[in-house]
Amino acid sequence: MRDASDAAIAAAYDARVEEYVALAGAVEQMDARDAASIARWRDDTQGLLLDAGCGPGHWTAFLARGDREVRGVDLSAELIETARRRHPGITFDLGSFRDLQVERGSVGGILAWYSLIHTAPEDVPEILDEFARVLAPGGSLLLGFFDGEPREPFAHAVAPAYFWSAESLGALLQDAGLDIVSREYRERLPDEVSVRPHGSLTAHRRASAPR
Repeated sequence: MRDASDAAIAAAYDARVEEYVALAGAVEQMDARDAASIARWRDDTQGLLLDAGCGPGHWTAFLARGDREVRGVDLSAELIETARRRHPGITFDLGSFRDLQVERGSVGGILAWYSLIHTAPEDVPEILDEFARVLAPGGSLLLGFFDGEPREPFAHAVAPAYFWSAESLGALLQDAGLDIVSREYRERLPDEVSVRPHGSLTAHRRASAPR
């Protein structure tokens, strides 16, 4: 199910897909520290990996290295079509994080790398609940975000977006039944795609989480 805000985000990315892919459509265009962090998380996480907000599929393909079972999901039909064309053999689904089309407890890990930045802050708990629903007990979530004043909007190049902090997101993750196991913060280097400070959190689903 998609709501009006999902549709607006999808339309914004559909309209700028070529520009987005040219700027940030390959792992080689990303900072090497991001690739190292995601690789460590991938190798430490068992089972099916879900790339939530897969865009053109570059991180999905990165997760698939070593014959891992992966699938990507995104709101943008144009990005999903691009991902399928660029990375044949990987499953890419058009859909919303609000209603992931996978079974409860069937996912070993979710990569949400800057995937929630456009989501209205009041809607983020609903999506974290859905992530917790599909994660297996002990399953892992790696969440990347722009670090700043929590819930403060800023003018992103594609669609309006929001800053978060480790503390504010951590509280929501706890409420969803996800325990933080590590966090990262860093300023940007001059040659990175983004200039805004980077933050990430890794959280594991509690076995007792009532989802």
